[in-house]
Order: sequence, then structure tokens, then C-alpha cells
Amino acid sequence: MGGWGLMWGSTVRRSEDAELVACVDMDQAARTRAQEKLKLPPERCFSSLDQARATVEFDAVLVTTFLAGHVPVALAALAAGKHVLLEKPFAPTLADARRVVDAAAAAGKTLMISQNYRFYPAARTVAALVREGTLGPVGAVNVDFRRYANTAPPEGHRHYALRQPLLLDMAIHHFDLMRMVLGQEPLQVNCHAWNPPWSKFSEPAAAAAVIEFDGGALVSYRGSWVSPSPQTYWDGEWRMECERGEIFWTGRDDEGAGGDRVTVRMLGKAAR
Repeated sequence: MGGWGLMWGSTVRRSEDAELVACVDMDQAARTRAQEKLKLPPERCFSSLDQARATVEFDAVLVTTFLAGHVPVALAALAAGKHVLLEKPFAPTLADARRVVDAAAAAGKTLMISQNYRFYPAARTVAALVREGTLGPVGAVNVDFRRYANTAPPEGHRHYALRQPLLLDMAIHHFDLMRMVLGQEPLQVNCHAWNPPWSKFSEPAAAAAVIEFDGGALVSYRGSWVSPSPQTYWDGEWRMECERGEIFWTGRDDEGAGGDRVTVRMLGKAAR
């Protein structure tokens, strides 16, 4: 029930489709914060999932622990017959991820990774344009993501200590958007990640990649947490070259969907 847990708890509390029945955290201070911010009684805040299971009825578990806790908590929830929604990144290794996928399949339960960028209007609009095929097949895609998350003091700043902070914590959203927007699956990835001299991150804060997809699209991706250039929205800036024109789009500003924009330019015609 840290920052992400409280954010998710508030989201669920506002939802008409779900009910928040309990919170779990090993730390008493975190449970106290959850009680205060989410208006939960103390008897609905537990120190373990087993304790919660023995006390309240629930259908699903939302896992917002640190990465190291994702797999054990998800496996425990699936073993108890619960659906699971996991924060990203999914798992520390591919083998761990497969264990959880196999456990969900065996239990007949839904396992979903939170990839919320899929549900913003610009991404959905572009996916629909690609499916309609008005501009023809997609040949090349250029994606740029730039932020300067490098101003905080390095001491005790968790973001700086993340493993592969760009690729695992941010670029996975863009990678998932590629799959969703193109309606294709990746065949091959060539990637180089590095840490610029001025970066306060422990591991690479910048990366460039070329990704080949099974429908013929080739994506060129550039991302950075420490870029001094003008920052992009969280979706990044996308330029997609199609047979009969191009699509430029961006979305998910700091406030939500207010900055979502899609521009289409057919060959020989004005952009709209």
C-alpha cells in the first residue's frame, strides 16, 4: 500500500464496477495510511494475504508490491482461486512470468498486466485507422520518448536505483502500444541501452531499438529519462509511414487525455 497501492485503491473506490474490500501490507505505517486515505476500517487492513483470505470474501487481487513480490503474491492469489491484476513490470524473468501464466491457465482465472496506455483515445483511434486500412499497410514507425527525470538528489531516490529504468519501467508501455496499434507481434528486437555521463541513474536511462514485426512493420524506437530536449507526452511521439500516407500521433499528457492528438496526411493531400 505504497504510492501505487494508494493510487489504485482510490481508483477502485471511485469505480462503479469494483468494490475495494481489503488492503494488505506487511508494514503497519502503510496500513495506517491506507485506512486514512481510503477510509477503510482497521479490520479491513491486513498484514498478509492469508489473513485477508480468512476474514473477507473477494474475487480478485490487485498486486502493487515491489517487483520482487509480484510473482509470489500472484501465485498465492491464483492458488486461492482469485483473479489477478498485476502492476508492471510483470516479473523479474521470463521464466517467472511463464510460471504465473501457466498457474492462471491451470486455475482457469484471469491474469492481466496493467497496460493502461492502451485505453487512451489517441492510441485507440490510431489502432482503428490501421485496422480500417484506409492508408494501406504500415511500413515504418518512428517513436521518440523524452523526459528529464534527473533533477532529484541521488540519495535515497528509488527511481534512480531501478533495474533498466527506461526499458523495464517505461518503454514496456511503448512496446505494448506497438503491438496494440499495429495489431502485429514482434519477431526480433535489436536494442542498445546506455547511461549518458550526466545521468543520476544507476543503470541505463536511455535506449535505442529496432523492432521487426510479423506483419512487415519495422519500428525505430528512441527513449530517454535524461534528455535535455523538449519533453514528449507519456505516449511519446509517433510517426507512422503507410502505403498511402502517414499518421502522426501523441497522447497521455500529465493531466490525462487532454493532449491526445492524431494527425493524418494522405499522399498529396493536406494534413487533418
